[in-house]
Amino acid sequence: MGRVLPGFLMAVLWVLLLCFAGAEFFWLIIVVGGGIALHEYYRMSCSFLSGFQHFSAVFVSLLPVFASFSGHTDMVLAGLFGSFCCIILLAFFQYTRLDDVLAFLGRAGFGVFYISLCAAHVVLLRYLPHGIYWLAILTAITIGSDTGAYYAGKHFGRRKLCPSISPGKTVVGAVGGLLTGTVAAMFVGALFGEVRIFVLAFAGLLLVPVGIAGDLTESVIKRATGTKDSGTILAGHGGLLDRIDSLLLTAPVLYYLLFFGMISWV
Repeated sequence: MGRVLPGFLMAVLWVLLLCFAGAEFFWLIIVVGGGIALHEYYRMSCSFLSGFQHFSAVFVSLLPVFASFSGHTDMVLAGLFGSFCCIILLAFFQYTRLDDVLAFLGRAGFGVFYISLCAAHVVLLRYLPHGIYWLAILTAITIGSDTGAYYAGKHFGRRKLCPSISPGKTVVGAVGGLLTGTVAAMFVGALFGEVRIFVLAFAGLLLVPVGIAGDLTESVIKRATGTKDSGTILAGHGGLLDRIDSLLLTAPVLYYLLFFGMISWV
């Protein structure tokens, strides 16, 4: 129950947010969520930062998410550049107080790309035509693949997928997640009635491996920093970053598939 109830509540709140929240409120929630995820990331990767340094780094790293309010990719890229400039300035002014300036610059830069830029694309997806439906499909892919990978790996998994990074993941689990994530996309998409089945199948088959890569990326961070969970904000589920790691990489991929017309609603 310690894991089931928080997980159920998170799913319900996310569905309510997709169905009933306006674009501006949705953006605000992503800003808050991005700030929490960045806080967790900096606490893991840059534990040498003091209070002011830590929260300054979190704030300036959020600029791409702030810029996503416009709904335009060019503004998000401008926010990305702004984040890098501010991080460099922060390193200048805090140079004598930082234990490892180069480590700060590298880790902060990665955090901006991995968390802030990717989270901004969740907002950009919301602004697209049928964006709410695509976010629902993306959620179905994420939940479906996670569930299928867990049960397939638990009951049938033998060969490890990446034992040095994430010992719990298996090849069979990845295949199971690929199948269930694709089926979940097709099922949820079929509920909307217009999107073509082969488009949903293609999206599922492409996005599930990307989601696994996102999950493994956070595992690398935790391995490198000796951290079990990114945080404790979600009872029984670790930190927020532990829950959204798959979504972070899949959202930009789906956005650009739609943006460049590689897939479409009808």
